[in-house]
Amino acid sequence: MLSGILLIDKPAGPSSFDVVRRVRRALKVRKVGHAGTLDPFATGLLLLCLGEATKLVPFLMPEPKTYRAVVKLGEETDTQDPTGRVTATSRELPAPAQVYEAAARFVGEIEQTPPMYSALHHQGQRLYELARRGETVPIKPRQVTVYGLQVEEVALPLVTLSVTCSQGTYIRTLAADLGRVLGCGAHLAALRRLAVGPFRVAEALALEALEEMQRAELTARIIPLGDCLPGFKALEVGPEAAQYLRQGRTLPWPGNHVKPGEQVRVMAAGDLLAVAAVRAAADRLELAPVRVFGTVSSEE
Repeated sequence: MLSGILLIDKPAGPSSFDVVRRVRRALKVRKVGHAGTLDPFATGLLLLCLGEATKLVPFLMPEPKTYRAVVKLGEETDTQDPTGRVTATSRELPAPAQVYEAAARFVGEIEQTPPMYSALHHQGQRLYELARRGETVPIKPRQVTVYGLQVEEVALPLVTLSVTCSQGTYIRTLAADLGRVLGCGAHLAALRRLAVGPFRVAEALALEALEEMQRAELTARIIPLGDCLPGFKALEVGPEAAQYLRQGRTLPWPGNHVKPGEQVRVMAAGDLLAVAAVRAAADRLELAPVRVFGTVSSEE
């Protein structure tokens, strides 16, 4: 079964699911998922997980994400992005120095209230479904982390930001909150995802090239399953230990270069066998399988 990660540079226009559908068709693969959506107006890096790699999505989703965001000051929209209806405007724009000062307030752990136009659920319905009907409901704020935020350019009314953030961060809400702090309102005018964890958009395949490439060329661009979690330590096991893990059994581990609470890649004969959690048990460590993977190859 064809398994691994394909990096796609999504253009503005198609939804993330549109990209999934096109990859399924081009590679003739049934199981394709993504590790984090991009709104249709946004561009940049999508991680497409093929075959057994769909099991990696829970481990890829928490990876930090880096964006280039263009914020338009002095104009608010109901969606906090360029697809929405303008709800307020202001001609009083801040000085560039004020922009730099305000942006610095959004670094670290911050509190965000997700927008009504989002895919979060409320009593079994998506928030955007309620918003489209003109309904609003209370939304609980939540903690997110902005690891880094740099003002790249101020060309009023536009401000270009580089943002590295945690899972669950809404960049359009960050733009709207920046406008609120500056007292002029704002919305996210453009967004490009540059990186997800160790993966970079510079390494991605342009979506337009998908139908032009031969299948062999496309499969050559797929990151092998064993290389999809480079931040996880790799432990090699023999056939007997591999059988234990395939059966979902816990494996005693004598090594001292791992620690309890850590998650590791377990490799067998060069292939990814499992993602396992390191646990402390009495006077030893053990590997408890979290996800177990089947035999993989580069071709179906």
